[in-house]
Amino acid sequence: MCGEEDQVGKILVTGATGFTGGNICKRLIASGEEVVAFVRQSPRVAPLQAMGVECRFVDIKDADAVNRHFEGIDRVYHIAAAYRTEHVDTGEFFQVNVEAARNLLNAAKNAGVQRFVHSSTVGVQGEITEPPAAEDYRFEPGDHYQESKKEGELLALRFCAEGLPVSVVRPVGIYGPGDTRFLKLFRPISKKMFVMIGSGESLYHMTYIDDLVDGFILAGTRPEAVGEVFTIGGERYTTLRELVDTIAEVLGKPRPFLRVPFKPVYAASVLCDAVCRPLGISPPLYPRRVEFFSKSRAFSIEKARRMLGYAPKVGLREGLARTAAWYREEGLIGR
Repeated sequence: MCGEEDQVGKILVTGATGFTGGNICKRLIASGEEVVAFVRQSPRVAPLQAMGVECRFVDIKDADAVNRHFEGIDRVYHIAAAYRTEHVDTGEFFQVNVEAARNLLNAAKNAGVQRFVHSSTVGVQGEITEPPAAEDYRFEPGDHYQESKKEGELLALRFCAEGLPVSVVRPVGIYGPGDTRFLKLFRPISKKMFVMIGSGESLYHMTYIDDLVDGFILAGTRPEAVGEVFTIGGERYTTLRELVDTIAEVLGKPRPFLRVPFKPVYAASVLCDAVCRPLGISPPLYPRRVEFFSKSRAFSIEKARRMLGYAPKVGLREGLARTAAWYREEGLIGR
């Protein structure tokens, strides 16, 4: 154990204007907790304030500002991150995902917080060649984003070794109403225009947002979680083919049957990226997006079950149906 649990006062959530952080805030507020969010100026701040979140305007890359605003904080859910965007300054990944994390960890240590939950990603393990991967599966980050998240995770665990009560959560593919990252699948399937790249036999693992929040809350409250890393995912993983077919089913559309070979599409993505990058243009097709169809991502959640009592409640089909309904309500896909 790297620390002890006392009564919790105010809870800090970073990344609260994002999908996961916002849902953590919602759950904590509903449970009667006092919640503080470090935010930047954004239209997304007002809904947090309306919810009852105390919003403090803090740049987490500014160590002095972070320290000045840590008053009354007893627990931290550090969700904020620089996420992958094509052609983003790679230094930004390390400034946010490592150095800003260091600022928060230092402030938490100085303030004597009771728990610091650090959000990492299963991406630190790269492609899973021997599925399912447990938490102790080897590191193999595949890009600057994943490398920076690995460094941030290891930094958090070093602070734990020095006495700060830290837990690390690695979410798998996050989805649910309110998030649009899987529109790239739902939209072409809804239009009957989806084309599978490759065999469709690669493995993929999803986490419905409510289950993910359960995992974070458990990691922030269970004494057994201190000093540990937990993969939080859904009940099971699937092949991409099964995932696509299930989305088609909940949309009431025919199962897509068109397929193209992986290698020619990947070669085209490399060429497209090489042409667009010098021009500062975001490429319509790029290698990482094509690799989604070839690299397996399948994980074990047994450790979280055993140590935290984590039990995902929303099955894949139900979660996809809820997500599809929200996309339709928002006009993001047709009927």
